[in-house]
Parts: sequence; structure tokens; C-alpha cells
Amino acid sequence: MKKYNCYVITILDNDESVRVAERCMWSGEKWGMNVIMHRATTPKDDPLEICKQEGIDPAGFEEKYSRNLNCISAFLSHYSLWKQAVEQNETIVILEHDAVFLHNIPDVPFTDICNFGQPSYGKYIKPESLGLNPLRSKRYLPGAHAYGVTPNGARKLIEQAKVCGKPTDVFIHLDTFPTIQEYYPYCVEARDTFTTIQNQNGCLAKHSYQDIGQKYKIIDA
Repeated sequence: MKKYNCYVITILDNDESVRVAERCMWSGEKWGMNVIMHRATTPKDDPLEICKQEGIDPAGFEEKYSRNLNCISAFLSHYSLWKQAVEQNETIVILEHDAVFLHNIPDVPFTDICNFGQPSYGKYIKPESLGLNPLRSKRYLPGAHAYGVTPNGARKLIEQAKVCGKPTDVFIHLDTFPTIQEYYPYCVEARDTFTTIQNQNGCLAKHSYQDIGQKYKIIDA
């Protein structure tokens, strides 16, 4: 059976990011998945200039939970893989560096976009049945740490990015992309102990931690 190529977004000059991305790759290999490191966009790459070149309005990324340039950079990391899916005419799986495989991702014929990741924060609704379902856990992608895109789905994401870009997980929303699906049981989970995107408000909202310094690290990209 064909296996999807999986790309783990990695900040290559950040030891913490490389360490957890290697953990992701190892966990995927254990289940027979082909996991490839993909260079992350970071604030050092001038994300505002990239937005200008791509026709993306950075205003949609202004929010109280994230460091702005880091949030835009994370979105552009996903965006670069959407472009790759279109250019190579390939259905791919996109992973964030803190993703860990629970089992293999099956070669299921999903439409456009499919979530494979267990929701990483907040309350969510369990899918109604095993296998492929309409997105049910949340109205938006529950973490953006493990999802598949077809070339057609990637085109839709790119087109919408030029209309209204915003933080990746809430950007991929049923209101905009009504055909989003998810696979259950979830194939991947996020095991995060640090963030390169959120500020302290974001960490408290996501994890309800009382002492960020001891339990969760905010690091530079």
C-alpha cells in the first residue's frame, strides 16, 4: 500500500526543534512512515516581506496569544508545503515538530484536507465512527500538528491565504473549507513542552499552567 510522504516542519538552527523533530521521524519510521524534515520559516527570514511577495495580508495574524512574527512564520512554513504539494502534484501529510505517531497513517482517499492529529488542547467532540469522518472534533483544525492535503486542497488553502490569512489552526476552518475530514482513531498526537509561537497569554489559555517558567518553555525561533 502506498505511504504518504510526511514532512515535519523543523527550525533547523534550533536544537530543541531538531530534537523533537527527530523524535517525530523516529516514531514515524517505527510505523513504516516516510518522515522528511522540512525547513521552517522563521522571523529571520523576514516573514513580512514573504507575505508581501505572496499577496498575504499580515493584519489577520494580530492576536493576543502569539508573538506576531513567529505566528506569521509558522503559517508560512505550512504555506510553503501547500505550494510544494501543488508544484509536485502530490498528496502529503504536514507535521509540526512536536508531533508523535501513535500508529501508521493509512492511505485513505480523503477530499482536500484531512486531520490525523488528536486535538492538542481544549474540549473536543469524538468522531462518530472509526475511519474517515467529516471534521467533528472542532470547527477548525485541532492543532494543525498532523494533517493531509491533496494538491486540490493545497490550492484552496493558498487561494484563501491571499483573501484572509490567520493563525494556521483557526485558518483551516469548516466555515471556509466545508469538506475538511478527520481520521479516527487519531494517528498522531502533539507532545509539546515548549513553544516558539505563543506568548505567556497563549500558554496559559492553552495549557492552564500557573507557572509557565517551570512547566512550559517559551523559546526563540
